[in-house]
Amino acid sequence: MSHPAASAPGRMPSVVWVLAAGTFLMGTTEFVVAGILPDMAPDLGADVSHAGLLITAFAVGMIVGGPTMALATLRLPRRLTLVLALAVFAAGHVVAALTGSFTVVLAARFVTALATGAFWAVGFVIATSAAGHANATRAVSVMMGGLTSANVVGVPAGSLLGHVTGWRGLFLGLAVLAVLAAVVIGRFVPRTRQRAQVSVRGEIRALRQGRLWLALAAAVLIMGGVLATYTYIAPLLTDRAGIPAGGVPLVLVAFGAGALGGTAVGGRLGDHRPMATTIPAAATTALALFALVPLSRTPAAAVALIFLMALAGFTINPVVTALAVRFAGDAPTLASALTTSAYNTGIAAGSALAGQALASPLGVTGPALVGAVFAGLTLLPLIALAVAAKRGTTRIVAHGTAEAPAPAPAQQDIAGATWTAQ
Repeated sequence: MSHPAASAPGRMPSVVWVLAAGTFLMGTTEFVVAGILPDMAPDLGADVSHAGLLITAFAVGMIVGGPTMALATLRLPRRLTLVLALAVFAAGHVVAALTGSFTVVLAARFVTALATGAFWAVGFVIATSAAGHANATRAVSVMMGGLTSANVVGVPAGSLLGHVTGWRGLFLGLAVLAVLAAVVIGRFVPRTRQRAQVSVRGEIRALRQGRLWLALAAAVLIMGGVLATYTYIAPLLTDRAGIPAGGVPLVLVAFGAGALGGTAVGGRLGDHRPMATTIPAAATTALALFALVPLSRTPAAAVALIFLMALAGFTINPVVTALAVRFAGDAPTLASALTTSAYNTGIAAGSALAGQALASPLGVTGPALVGAVFAGLTLLPLIALAVAAKRGTTRIVAHGTAEAPAPAPAQQDIAGATWTAQ
C-alpha cells in the first residue's frame, strides 16, 4: 500500500481523517443508546433496567468480535473489509429500526458491534501504515480522537435527534451515514490485492511476545481507571460537590475536552518518547483520582481534577495502541483488534467494580478510589516496558503491510529509529 503523504513529517494522510470520521460514527452508536434508553425501553416492551442489556451487548460484541472478525477477514483486502463492516453496521441499524422485538434489537446491536470491531482492527493498521513510523502514534490519536469526539459531540447530538425523531429515526439516520461513509472509504482507501500471504498462524504467533501483552494490560488498566470514575461521576458531582444536576453536562464537556486534549498530546509526544509520555501520564491520572476523594467537596477542585484525569488518562491510549500494533511486527491486525477488546474490557471491569464501591460504605467517592487503584496499577506494565527497552530486550521487526511488503531492519527498539525508551 502506498501513501505518498505519509512521507511528509507532521502531515496526516487524508485516509487517516476519513477513518477518524468512521470511528466518530461508530463511537456515537456505541454510547448514544444510554441517552435514549428511556424512549427505547417502552417501545420494545422492556423496562429500562432490562433495556440496559443493549449497551452490554455492544460491549460484549466489541470484546469478542474485534479479534474474531480480525481473523475472519484476514485474507480480504483491507478496503473491502472496511466497506463490508460499514455495510453490516448500516444493515444492523435498519433491522433494529424496523422491528418491534427487543430480542432482535439486542441481536442487531451485537452484530453491529462485531462490524465495529472489524472496522477498528483494520482501521488502526491502515492508519499507522499510511502515516509511517514517525507519525504512527499521531495517526492512532487522530482515529481515537474520532471516538472521543463522539462522546463530546456525537452522543449529545444523537440523543437530541433521538428525542425529536424517535430512536428509530436516529437509527435510520446512523444507517444512512454509514452508507455514505462506505462510499467515502471506497474513494480514499487505496485498492490492494488480496492478502493471501497473511496467515492466521502468523497473527497468533505475534501474540507470544510478552511486551505486546504489557501494552494491552496498560490499555485495560488505564481505561478501567478513567471510566470507573466517569461512569458514576454524576452522583459525586451532585451529592458531594454540590453541583446542580443542570451543571453536570458542563462538567462532562470539561471531561470531553480533557480527553480530546490528552489524545492529541499522546499523539504528538508518543512517537518519539513513548515511555516518558505514558509513565508520567499514568502517575498523574492516579494522583488526580486519589485527590478527587478528599477534594471533591469543592466544586472548582472537582471539575479541575476531572479535567486533569481525562487529560492525563487519554494521553496513554494512542501510545499503547500504536505500541501494540508495532510489537506485532508483520502480523498487526489481531493485535490491533485486541487493543479494542482491551479498552472495552477495562470499561466493563472498571465500571462493575466502581458500581460495587458506590454501593459500599465508601459511597460516591468509591468509584474514584477504584479508578485511582486501576490507574496506579497501569504503572506496572509501563515501567516493565521501559526497563525492557533500557536493557535492550525490547526488539521488534518494523512492520510493513501484507499488500506491499517493505524491507525492514532485522532488529529495532520499541518503535524503530524514532521510538526510544526515553
